[in-house]
Amino acid sequence: MASEDIRLDHRIIYSIIGPESRVLDLGCGEGDLLYPLVRDKQVRAQGIELDDKAIQECVKKGLSVFHDDIEHSLREYPDNCFDYVILNQSMQEVKNVDFVIHEALRIGSRVIVGFPNFAFIRSRFMLFFRGKAPITKSLPYTWFDTPNVRFLSIDDFRDFCTEKNIRIIEAHYLGERRIVHFWPNLLALNAIFVLTKGNA
Repeated sequence: MASEDIRLDHRIIYSIIGPESRVLDLGCGEGDLLYPLVRDKQVRAQGIELDDKAIQECVKKGLSVFHDDIEHSLREYPDNCFDYVILNQSMQEVKNVDFVIHEALRIGSRVIVGFPNFAFIRSRFMLFFRGKAPITKSLPYTWFDTPNVRFLSIDDFRDFCTEKNIRIIEAHYLGERRIVHFWPNLLALNAIFVLTKGNA
């Protein structure tokens, strides 16, 4: 999973998840993250996805994926039935983020959240100097065709976790090809957080 052809965020998440873990991927796409986890780490994986073509690709890979909306399907799962719940590059498309994250924390011991950082320096530059909605590698859509319903920064998410008593146990800040170590709210394209309940 160390190949340069593999997305950096997938490599980070792959490294976090332990062998034979129970994993639920919310908005799993075509299974590009779940498949190597099942193949290499023998995780017991499930995915939830809305896109029919993506589900077909998951089925071709032998993955178990449910066709459903993550905002409405999480109530069906019992408490603590997964070791990890993944919400990678999906949170910005969710209308009720508070509900989804708290449900994910109810059903999973750890929740891995990844999202594009709207406060990235190029986004700031485009908005301030050009007066236009930013388009970057992590936010590649124009304003009228974006699936995103919200835009947040790394600092916004940290504030959210503090307010909601959610504990951050790991944080990874990603540039285009490597990890960002300094001024992540300014220099990181994407962020990955590993969360647990505040009293855990």
